[in-house]
Amino acid sequence: MDFAPDATTRRITDQVRDFVQSEVLPAEPVLAEQLAATPDVWSFRPVVRHLQATARERGLWNLFLPPDGPVGALGGGLTNLQYAPVAELTGYSPQLAPVAMNCAAPDTGNMELLAHFATPEQRARWLDPLLDGSLRSAFCMTEPAVASSDATNIATRLVRDGDQYVITGRKWFATGAMNPDCGLLIVMGKTDPAAPRHRQQSMVLVPRDTPGVTVVRGLSVFGYDDRDHGGHAEIVFDDVRVPAANLLGGEGEGFAMAQARLGPGRIHHCMRALGTAERAMDLVRERAGERVAFGKPLADQGVVREWLAGARIEIESLRLLVLKTAWLMDTVGNKAAMTEIQAIKIAVPRAVGQILDRAIQVFGGAGVSGDHPLAELFAGIRTLRLADGPDEVHLASLGRAELHRRAPFLDPPGPARLAPSIPLEGDPT
Repeated sequence: MDFAPDATTRRITDQVRDFVQSEVLPAEPVLAEQLAATPDVWSFRPVVRHLQATARERGLWNLFLPPDGPVGALGGGLTNLQYAPVAELTGYSPQLAPVAMNCAAPDTGNMELLAHFATPEQRARWLDPLLDGSLRSAFCMTEPAVASSDATNIATRLVRDGDQYVITGRKWFATGAMNPDCGLLIVMGKTDPAAPRHRQQSMVLVPRDTPGVTVVRGLSVFGYDDRDHGGHAEIVFDDVRVPAANLLGGEGEGFAMAQARLGPGRIHHCMRALGTAERAMDLVRERAGERVAFGKPLADQGVVREWLAGARIEIESLRLLVLKTAWLMDTVGNKAAMTEIQAIKIAVPRAVGQILDRAIQVFGGAGVSGDHPLAELFAGIRTLRLADGPDEVHLASLGRAELHRRAPFLDPPGPARLAPSIPLEGDPT
């Protein structure tokens, strides 16, 4: 068992670390100024476009896509295991670094969907400009009127009418859809309500400017509207008609495709969250050395030291689990790695949320203000306990898998002591 990263990983992480230190972090106050100067704009600010150009020049572009995947040379060239420390570094500045390298959700997941399931014509129209960074996209699955933690509840209808599909429904938290550069909506809805529960859903590709598509409003998360990235939109689809050729995959394959999309997305979120935890640790160390309370620096207060020690244990433990999960996805596939994917999706946001909460305590009132990044970082991490499936759904599915584990612990293990691949009713989304 070798814990050392390979030569490619070391080279790319060194390049990304330098990019984050020399370009991204100095750009954070510039972004804040540009946001304050243009409060009603939902598109990327000039500083983001500058960072994207710099990242492309340095070859730090689309790194989440492997070179042997469906897009071939258009991929970034990294396996999941190699990408893990790269994504962690981008999580140190989650507002800027991922989007600067074209490695930000929801476009990453949408690109993976198109790479795996789109026709050549669909790829040429939608995937190529997404890979190039000239187009943005949104994934429209969650609905306000139903419990979308169970994706089989989705009520939006996709009805075949000759050579068209007619879309009727309402979606919300469609991340990025407020951005005027968002030209593609991937919409999940029901094509056959009478089919088996997991064969009722399909996906269609909808140009944002299609008649009948109405972006109702931008939504906020703990008061943050994510305006610099394109926000989170509520969208109404009223008798929206698209060509039948816009169907992604086949009818009834929407649920399975959603799972294929969300698996990598979950691990990417966890990778970045570890970088956010490291940012909080750096902030706490600096603050604890500067502030004096009750006659001595905060760094000499026992409770602060205990918090830091506990946080370090959690970060190191969860990093190992994330790396193991990435390795499994590379070696045995996403389905066989579902146990570990669910485990990190539960554990990482919980732990990082607690680390950020204690960091806010160290900062006191300043921690909940806009003068430091902790409050916004906390809002983003807390959201992850709902995004891509809430904790409770993953816990139920993971517990069910444990009950069906075939081999007792003392039996000779397989290559990773995996839980069995069994059909999971209501697979988490």
